[in-house]
Amino acid sequence: MQRLKYICFTSVLFLFSFCTFAQAADRQQTGFMNSNGKIYVVMAVVVLIVLGLFLYLYLLDKKISKIEKEANAHSSRS
Repeated sequence: MQRLKYICFTSVLFLFSFCTFAQAADRQQTGFMNSNGKIYVVMAVVVLIVLGLFLYLYLLDKKISKIEKEANAHSSRS
């Protein structure tokens, strides 16, 4: 099961890399964000959102695993 999760996660990351290559960055737009120093704020917000999503998924997986173990223990007693 862990191997399947690893393969799926790697596949998703690989597909996201294609999306980033497909988007051409306009030099004028990125220059504007860099000149104002706002690009770092945008990147910080994006990183925080992604980390929050991963943390949420991790905690959700732990809760689901705990519920599954309790259900298996309850069904084995019956």
